[in-house]
Amino acid sequence: MRKTFKLTAAALMLAIVASCGPSKFKTYDGPPVTQVVVNKNARQMLFFSGSRIIAAYNVGLGNEPVGHKQYSGDGKTPEGLYYIDRRNPESRYHLSIGVSYPNTQDAAFALSQGKHPGGDIFIHGQGPEGKVLAPHNRDWTAGCIAVTDAEMEDIYAMVRDGTPIIINP
Repeated sequence: MRKTFKLTAAALMLAIVASCGPSKFKTYDGPPVTQVVVNKNARQMLFFSGSRIIAAYNVGLGNEPVGHKQYSGDGKTPEGLYYIDRRNPESRYHLSIGVSYPNTQDAAFALSQGKHPGGDIFIHGQGPEGKVLAPHNRDWTAGCIAVTDAEMEDIYAMVRDGTPIIINP
């Protein structure tokens, strides 16, 4: 009787896990991503391995997409050289990876203007909020770089912390 219970409990646990749907955490066995380049005007994000483009995605930006982020609340996406510096597997935007904004120059400029430079700039998915906002306004974030949830799953698996990201106007 005891063996039957263990087997039934194991089968129940397997059924519960299977009912949760596919995992948002994928594996990646392709070439290493050595650099990410965002071209804001083209709304495009390119992933390089060496000099070869290995992936490209259309993106949404901050709700004020023209110009470099200067302070918290300006709605702009930063421009310049940054690094992927953190991950958030529990992001309200499905998944996200952090961009190292503000750098020293960003912080110094904002402070010289008597403002806070802001932070929490991420490449992220849509999550529930983006699924409502993105169809009506491509540039809906507060300064982040947005892709679909499915694309973010691929990006999260591909990109490692420390990868340089260049954000061009």
